[in-house]
Amino acid sequence: MPNRLAHETSPYLLQHADNPVDWWPWSAEAFEEARTSGRPVLLSVGYSSCHWCHVLAAESFEDERTAAYMNEHFVNVKVDREERPDVDAVYMEAVQAATGQGGWPMTVFLMPDGEPFYFGTYFPPVPRQGMPSFRQVLEGVHGAWTDRRDEVAEVAGKIVRDLAAREISYGDARTPGDEELAQALLALTREYDARRGGFGGAPKFPPSMVVEFLLRHHARTGSEGALQMAQDTCERMARGGIYDQLGGGFARYSVDRDWIVPHFEKMLYDNALLCRVYAHLWRTTGSESARRVALETADFMVRELRTDEGGFASALDADSDDGNGRHVEGAYYVWTPAQLAEVLGEQDAELAAAYFGVTAEGTFEEGASVLQLPQQEGVFDAEKVASVRARLFAARGLRPAPGRDDKVVAAWNGLAIAALAETGAYFDRPDLVEAAVSAADLLVRLHLDEHARLSRTSKDGRTGANAGVLEDYADVAEGFLALASVTGEGVWLEFAGLLLDHVLAGFVDPGSGALFDTAVDAEKLIRRPQDPTDNATPSGWTAAAGALLGYAAQTGSEPHRAAAQRALGVVKALGPRVPRFIGWGLAVAEALLDGPREVAIVGPALDDPATRALHRTALLGTAPGAVVAVGIAESDEFPLLSDRPLVGGEATAYVCRNFTCDAPTTEKERLREALSG
Repeated sequence: MPNRLAHETSPYLLQHADNPVDWWPWSAEAFEEARTSGRPVLLSVGYSSCHWCHVLAAESFEDERTAAYMNEHFVNVKVDREERPDVDAVYMEAVQAATGQGGWPMTVFLMPDGEPFYFGTYFPPVPRQGMPSFRQVLEGVHGAWTDRRDEVAEVAGKIVRDLAAREISYGDARTPGDEELAQALLALTREYDARRGGFGGAPKFPPSMVVEFLLRHHARTGSEGALQMAQDTCERMARGGIYDQLGGGFARYSVDRDWIVPHFEKMLYDNALLCRVYAHLWRTTGSESARRVALETADFMVRELRTDEGGFASALDADSDDGNGRHVEGAYYVWTPAQLAEVLGEQDAELAAAYFGVTAEGTFEEGASVLQLPQQEGVFDAEKVASVRARLFAARGLRPAPGRDDKVVAAWNGLAIAALAETGAYFDRPDLVEAAVSAADLLVRLHLDEHARLSRTSKDGRTGANAGVLEDYADVAEGFLALASVTGEGVWLEFAGLLLDHVLAGFVDPGSGALFDTAVDAEKLIRRPQDPTDNATPSGWTAAAGALLGYAAQTGSEPHRAAAQRALGVVKALGPRVPRFIGWGLAVAEALLDGPREVAIVGPALDDPATRALHRTALLGTAPGAVVAVGIAESDEFPLLSDRPLVGGEATAYVCRNFTCDAPTTEKERLREALSG
């Protein structure tokens, strides 16, 4: 008999709809049940492509005896962290404050008013490696609740008071300058892994936002050290097992320092951010490797994550059927020498093993290897390698595929729109631009209501019940701004403005200029979440600063620019100290220090070859955060096109920043020089 989750849209919640646990979705009704029944709440938070979430479910939530105990003594609430990042954020902050670490699955026990009193992540079915079993935890919490409830309530109250006291240091109203950005670069240099690329040790996550900062810092200052870190990190990742050498796209992270063995789930947000980073690296250096990875990653997103409605699904699972009925992590992606020979024949299998680093011992589990491109001497025949890759890719397609989370998340689709629009424009791939437009159309049609308020998710053309959070408004606005620059369609600028007006009205603290992750009228939790630091994606705070700044550059709106500048005060405070965790804020600060530059391209017609050439040159400029408007002379499509006549009847480019404009030019080379950083 399915439980209450059977009526939800979240694929993660639906995965638990047939559990014997009497799950509730996050709702006022669940907490009312806890109050009236006198039971505490067991809150379980995860997401659909989380490997250990699946393990916990199989071991405990599908076990009849464990479920019966949970149902008798707790009100059990299941949350998809991707649908409710606000709920996840406030309780993850409590978990990290209490235990010093966090992660998913997250298990939190709550008072009926939502105050937390006991925390954990994954618990095994039997005691293991110093961890209590899940049943022991349940029995211990039930015992405390029954025998020492006053003490439990006191602990919960103290936790909430402690959280309220954890105020963020916002810095001040001043924006970061050259000094802070130079200090941030120096701090990154200290944490940089010069031998392997990237920052820190294992597990190693792709530092997308930091690489964007490094590229922009190089463009503005000429720093070769910044460019070298960006190039080497991208090269190492692209050669490693974290990158899918057959199908394109990146896994979530590497479990080792060398980028060899990934955690195999593939997330839309990682691939959108990395696609854009590699496209920007190509724009800076002309690297053929960066071009290949950007295009392969874009093609992966369109091929494997695009939904029937035109949006992009959230993720592919790490686990899949290994062909023997076992659900195994990485089964879809790894190869043994025998499997290579079966597909390719002995001779080509030897070539593939050498080229992709497949060994008899294996680099993963049970003698299997993750495909990578190890540094090696010798020359490989390019045609032969292309043939081998194509045959392996076709053979892999016959394996049971990983599950897909078809949930469309507004923020992550905004990131994908920006990446696909720019990649399509750079590499003359109008199909990629069209994919970006289709996703943007879906967001407008399905996720925006008549008041331009965003819903966070949809699935199968059905809008989810959860309101958009700050990252949704910011990242969708960022995507629309990129689409406006690429397509020359001013409607996308208008939609971005509507979203950013909501940011100004509902997410900004009018006193300090700080931003909250939820709107002023959102559901009240134990704490209003507010985090300026990047996680797997840019923080909503700094993403909003970037979108506000870009919109201000396109429109001349002083309120939007002022809000962006005030928001960047936190980057002044945190950038020099923790640059790895505020990379997007540093990238936005680079744009502010550079202007950002405002480029208007006017021509006799949009399809005029000279107009198109100037437009392409403008899009390929490396000046940090530059905005581009293109249209015919006397057009009112964009504010930047106002009073921009043709020069000598020819297509003309205007470049301005900080209320000062260069002389208009009809020459591509002069425009390129004006936008070279």
